[in-house]
Amino acid sequence: MAIAQRSITRFFRVSILLKGLHALLEIVGGTLLYVIHPDTIQKFISHLTQNELLEDRRDLIANTLRHTAEHLSISGKSFAAFYLLSHGVIKLVLVIELLRKRLWAYPASLAMFGAFIAYQLYRYTHTHSIGMIVLTVFDLIVMWLIWREYRIVKHQDGA
Repeated sequence: MAIAQRSITRFFRVSILLKGLHALLEIVGGTLLYVIHPDTIQKFISHLTQNELLEDRRDLIANTLRHTAEHLSISGKSFAAFYLLSHGVIKLVLVIELLRKRLWAYPASLAMFGAFIAYQLYRYTHTHSIGMIVLTVFDLIVMWLIWREYRIVKHQDGA
């Protein structure tokens, strides 16, 4: 049983580190969105997808990227930047505190990831994005690992 427990704890750490990496990417992405003008984003996406669309005019990813860039308003860009930055900073703080085994971080993480999941499911009802479902399933697994690790850490601390 101890081997299985160590394996799950290792999986917990890896998943939390992946969440931390994702948080850093959100912070970088949010920061870039704040400083880059929508026209520059649209030109970049157009250049990025040009060859793919020459090969296949119906390419789903390229067309989705272009459509999104073409309809990116300054207010939409500001919301996306704020969302990415706030989401990234919150996740990064929680990841750091989970890795430091701070007891308060476990229930706080469960609450925040639960809120993120609720928002992701809400977004799914509008976008029908498979990516949202994949992210939600990953978050549910991470939440289970957090809950499980919390029970172990709490027991070790005698709380």
